[in-house]
Amino acid sequence: MGTSPLARLSDKLFAADDVLRFDNVSLTYGRRAEALRGISFALKPGSFHFITGASGAGKSSLMKLIYMAVKPTAGKIELFGHDVSKVSAGDLPFLRRRVGVVFQDFRLLDHLSAFDNAAVPLRIAGLKPESYRNDVAELLAWVGLKDRMHVLPPTLAGGEKQRLAIARAVVGRPEILLADEPTGNLDAEMSERILKLFTQLNRLGTTVLIATHDQTMVARSGMPVLHLDAGHLIRRAAGEE
Repeated sequence: MGTSPLARLSDKLFAADDVLRFDNVSLTYGRRAEALRGISFALKPGSFHFITGASGAGKSSLMKLIYMAVKPTAGKIELFGHDVSKVSAGDLPFLRRRVGVVFQDFRLLDHLSAFDNAAVPLRIAGLKPESYRNDVAELLAWVGLKDRMHVLPPTLAGGEKQRLAIARAVVGRPEILLADEPTGNLDAEMSERILKLFTQLNRLGTTVLIATHDQTMVARSGMPVLHLDAGHLIRRAAGEE
């Protein structure tokens, strides 16, 4: 296939100094030790970063803060110029729609076909099926689900669910894409294809942030790294051990 179907989806580039900013952010779950401690960083529009770190270092917690599943215990988070602590409950869904998320546990809707799962962000945005049917089908073919798009998620293998979750996250050209271990269930060939998909999306203007243990993918990409160590943020060059 020549070019990604993403190239034909609606253009939603965001123009601002930073799309995301953490200012001395900490997160504590209940009475446990801090999951994140004094995190500060900013992401420019159209940037591409990896988050690395050992299990328990805080990668998933950082992702949850960005897509507003949890609130910081201390510090300030700005998303698209908005202080997330001051966003009203009514405005929160609209802000979340601008962020695509690939979850580790997939979070697919078992009563919908693979096609309809992939199309959920477009349906929520109010688009009519005839306006996106071909693009969704081509994207599913791109991630290797051409012959599986009409089946229900419970019949899919783990790697297929992973690819479907990725398709759903990128289909609406989000302004920020968060991917938590997106290639954990994929073989090397499909991991390479998914990395190319993320790279193409990034070239179209989306800010990409990928949490991963896959140092081979990090090194191959050449992109900068935000490394977490016991809740602390350490910046590293791409692929550095």
